[in-house]
Amino acid sequence: MKSILVVRLSAIGDIVFSSPLIAALRRRWPQARICWLVQPECAALLDRHPDLDEVIVCPLRRWQQLLRERRFGELRNCVLTLRENLIARDFDLAIDLQGLLKSGLLTWLSGARERVGLGSREGSQWLMTRRLDRGGDPDRIGSEYLYLAEQLGLPVDDFRMAVHYGPAESAFAEALIAREELGGGYAVFCPFTTRPQKHWFEGHWARLAPRIRDAFGLVPVLLGGPADRAAGQRIADEAEEHLVDLTGQTSLTEAAAVIDRADLLVAVDTGLGHMGIAFGTPSLLLFGSTCPYLDTTREDARVLYHPLPCSPCKRRPTCEGRFDCMRAITTDEVVETARQVLGVTA
Repeated sequence: MKSILVVRLSAIGDIVFSSPLIAALRRRWPQARICWLVQPECAALLDRHPDLDEVIVCPLRRWQQLLRERRFGELRNCVLTLRENLIARDFDLAIDLQGLLKSGLLTWLSGARERVGLGSREGSQWLMTRRLDRGGDPDRIGSEYLYLAEQLGLPVDDFRMAVHYGPAESAFAEALIAREELGGGYAVFCPFTTRPQKHWFEGHWARLAPRIRDAFGLVPVLLGGPADRAAGQRIADEAEEHLVDLTGQTSLTEAAAVIDRADLLVAVDTGLGHMGIAFGTPSLLLFGSTCPYLDTTREDARVLYHPLPCSPCKRRPTCEGRFDCMRAITTDEVVETARQVLGVTA
């Protein structure tokens, strides 16, 4: 293989899960040119990876806007430009990790001679030269990508997630630690994600903050995106002076640098939470409507999950907004499990 394309457009967590494939491809084909096709909002996760030669951006949301506005000529030109850029790279192999029609079309447009689709559906399977099921141990983090690597004959003896960032992000994190006096240790809270049924309740986070300070001497630091600012402010107001609210104040890679230096991470099923496991930060994940894994592969990372007869409901909750599975996770349980993760005796 001289040139390889990986297609995984989004989301943050899925890119983190699939990141071990990059090093595995590099070890299998050390001289190959390895590229990744991704949406702009996730590109920063890959820009600094030492085993990637190029990150190619697909402005999918821009295309969707052009489609809604019925600007079909402009949309056609944008798609053709990307197609020409992909074909110019003369890919021998393209791997569609997403398995959807949109990702399958882009994989096909690449002109790669061999096109492998992971769990391809929605018709994308007909655009592949080979389709592989999403196999592996469903309890293990990132198991479907480990299974894919095995099926492709890639080395998997050191199959670990990796997130990379640069000196600017390191400097941001160090300045934050100095400014907020976090040198004695801090815990990152990641309460926010795309679906309300995946959230732990705001009041629970506010009550957890002083408990984490008192039990472990760690200052809670709240992370989230710009859309989470109002919710972050509500949590900070209720927690009073027990946490540092950085919601909406960091880039994706700046948040990664903050997580990398943390003494503890507590998160719901969100991309930032999975980064904690990639960095080796002691982590505690709170799952309810989804359960992407129970086996974190690390002794210092645990999942709290209380399945109900309706679990996991994923995108179709039936509890009329009560979110009983998340309500079953108590503040006491989080503190006690954090104690175990940190190896702290009562």
